[in-house]
Amino acid sequence: MQPLQGIVVVAVEQAVAAPICTRHLGDLGARVIKIENRDGGDFARDYDDVVNGMSAYFVWANRNKESVALDLKQPLGRAALSRLVARADVLVQNLAPGAAGRLGLVSAELRAERPELITVDISGYGRGGPYAGERAYDLLVQSEAGSCSITGTPDQPAKPGIPLADIGAGMYALSSILTALFVRERTGVGTEISVGLFDVVAEWMGFALNQARYGGFDVQPVGLGSPAVAPYGAYRTADGQTLVLGTTNDREWRRLAVDVLHRPDLADDPRYAGNHDRVTRRAELDAVIGAWAAGLSLAECRNAAAAAGLGHARLNGPTDVLKHPQLEERERWKEIPSPVGPVYGLLPPPESADWDWRLDPIPALGEHTDAVLRELGFSAGELSAMRTAGVIGGPAAEGR
Repeated sequence: MQPLQGIVVVAVEQAVAAPICTRHLGDLGARVIKIENRDGGDFARDYDDVVNGMSAYFVWANRNKESVALDLKQPLGRAALSRLVARADVLVQNLAPGAAGRLGLVSAELRAERPELITVDISGYGRGGPYAGERAYDLLVQSEAGSCSITGTPDQPAKPGIPLADIGAGMYALSSILTALFVRERTGVGTEISVGLFDVVAEWMGFALNQARYGGFDVQPVGLGSPAVAPYGAYRTADGQTLVLGTTNDREWRRLAVDVLHRPDLADDPRYAGNHDRVTRRAELDAVIGAWAAGLSLAECRNAAAAAGLGHARLNGPTDVLKHPQLEERERWKEIPSPVGPVYGLLPPPESADWDWRLDPIPALGEHTDAVLRELGFSAGELSAMRTAGVIGGPAAEGR
């Protein structure tokens, strides 16, 4: 039995933050019913078409779900959604500001009728405050919360390549839902949960905010390195690869200097004695390490680092990661059914000896509309009329 088997999640969701949360709930066995606009569906479906015609983002975040396509602007569409929510254990939504209220998805009102319901509102800026009504996308929130300013280089700030604000909000929502389900087992009562992308990034900026508050300075980005420790960065090797090598304390620095660089004079030089000293003179040390790496192959550099007990890595691109031995040898890639045939996805990161992950198909838009609405009591005639009126989308159920 999968951990969340029997739990019903209704997700009025789009893009990444809510879908990545509910996908993980589905991975754990929950039944996830995804409500999509009958006209085009979740707009992440159209980000690209590289996965045999499907979007890379949508494929990543939407396995293990049933798609119900509704026009929620029409009363019958909202009525169908209301029946679904009445049977749900968890309701997750990340609609634009104000949209949930217009659809009757106000958490306090829903829970007044069903105290056992767990509601999750994912928004850009959380509840209240002067920004509560602002639209917020990952780049906008990361810019507003400061993470872009400490990424890249001082003259060229950058957004991290993965949507950290979206993923972080989804993961905080996931952990909060699991906590709420645990509490409900003991008390019988659900809860209201609100997660703001801005609050997520601000929380993850904790060390930089502490430095700003108590040190009076803004962290300066250092590209592919760490502003907190040195030496720590990327170095080109003789065979055209990029070695990523670093130290995190004084003992590691001495091993790097003596055992790898064969420069005991650096280890004994008081100018580099402490981490703060090395951070101040980062460029000097990077030049020394860069010259060392430039004379060796990547394999030789990594062997030397490993022999000295130092952390090291190769700078890989996504195409390199596809064949990474750490994923292949542990069979982390699995085939997932989809409307365009089997596609590959990774197992969730946690590993347990006591359950298997659920890996059910990625849905076509509206694929499960008729089946789900029949469960709610809609007759074949009603479904036909709703389809004619443009209330529902997706293929009509065959033979009905």
